[in-house]
Amino acid sequence: MPQPDRAPRRGRRGRLIAVIAAAVCCLPATALTAPSALAQAGPVSATPAAGTPTLAPTGTTEQISQLVQCGGTMYAVGTFTAIAWNGTTYTRNNIFSFSATAPFTVTSWNPNVNGAVNTIAFNGGNCADAYIGGQFTSVNGTAAANLAEIDATTGTVVPAFADHTGGGHVDTILAVNGHLLVGGSFTGINGSTVDPYMASLNPLTGKDDGFAHLNISGHYVYPKVKTNSTEVDGQQLSHSGALDLVEGDFTSVGGLHRQQIFMLSVSGPTAKVTAWSSPEFDGSQPSTFPYYYCSPSHPSYIHAAAWSPDDSTIYLATTGFHPWNWNGTFPVVGLCDAASAFPATQAKVTHYWINYTGCDSLFSAAADASAVYVAGHNRWLDNPDGCNQAGPGAIPAPGLAGLTPGPSGGALLTNSAGTAGLYSRSRGLGADDMLLTSAGLWIASDNFGGGEQCGGVRGFSGICFLQYTS
Repeated sequence: MPQPDRAPRRGRRGRLIAVIAAAVCCLPATALTAPSALAQAGPVSATPAAGTPTLAPTGTTEQISQLVQCGGTMYAVGTFTAIAWNGTTYTRNNIFSFSATAPFTVTSWNPNVNGAVNTIAFNGGNCADAYIGGQFTSVNGTAAANLAEIDATTGTVVPAFADHTGGGHVDTILAVNGHLLVGGSFTGINGSTVDPYMASLNPLTGKDDGFAHLNISGHYVYPKVKTNSTEVDGQQLSHSGALDLVEGDFTSVGGLHRQQIFMLSVSGPTAKVTAWSSPEFDGSQPSTFPYYYCSPSHPSYIHAAAWSPDDSTIYLATTGFHPWNWNGTFPVVGLCDAASAFPATQAKVTHYWINYTGCDSLFSAAADASAVYVAGHNRWLDNPDGCNQAGPGAIPAPGLAGLTPGPSGGALLTNSAGTAGLYSRSRGLGADDMLLTSAGLWIASDNFGGGEQCGGVRGFSGICFLQYTS
């Protein structure tokens, strides 16, 4: 079955994102997995750990959109109705939890959310309560419009936290320095319209706490572009905890011209937009870098980013097909449908390297000291001379790939024969999220077309875990 060329689930989702759980800095080992774990030597094993929960076969396409670890428990959210583990099927509507270590036991926690859950986060070292966002109207029968704080033991709504948005859904939640940075397509949140699309909320009350007044606005306009509207759909916190990458559909943030992605400083009394950007995606130097917009069907194309362990390099994974104004000659140009690396310097920057898939989308990224991991419905990497076909030198890398990291990296990690990428998974709709912990790489995906393969092994519909071996 062919894979649809689509925007990732986080734009109705919205993202993450992003690797939000792995992005929370400086927490106790008993809380969320700290970003220092990402300095693990790696790379991860190409063979998945056995026994992880899976999406149960229901006859419909279902999806895990994000995975987060808090303490010894993994939390999974998305659009699904049943989870299979160890021969038993559990009814779970769009959210569930399980042990982060073998045998990966599914817990009794069952918040029963009546719509898509796009994102989940925990505040600092507190694993007692979870914050969720998405497109829903109730949690365990209690009214909650797209946003809620829920008890991580009972699954019930915490009533002290305001829980409603206006004008749109929630795509991403990130806890940082006592604030909840919440992004989405909403124009109002918990009674306030001061900060549309991205607001900072008090974790206790859910009210806008004034930490992030960004005045986000604008959308993408170019020939034949499909209808698109302002939205924030993903975030990734640096390992230092001082900087936050934010992706979405916008043209102005904090009074500055920004497109596709921007960097926030979050270490001070208020969040501030930094000078980091690039004419390769912001359109600020169109005569020199004219290929900053992708196909008209993909106006927003940067949906995933990852920090290097030392925060000096930023890795992007993109959708987009190809630039709208590309003339069809090879090699391909621009950043569409590619993995790339950029300096994290707070200034105008240009890429270190780009590795093209050949017009297949990438939806998630993660990085450790030995590899940059990207995933989507890619068929190849090292494919700048092909579009929807393998060009000269293209190497098969279905669904998942590892690349060498750093400014001089970008080379595909291959099998011992050099004939295919080291990693693989069923392409499906494309893995929406990857989470690196001290134990390894968790991959959130789907069951589109019956896809359930990871690392050449069947039985991993929706979730795959690749462990560090040393």
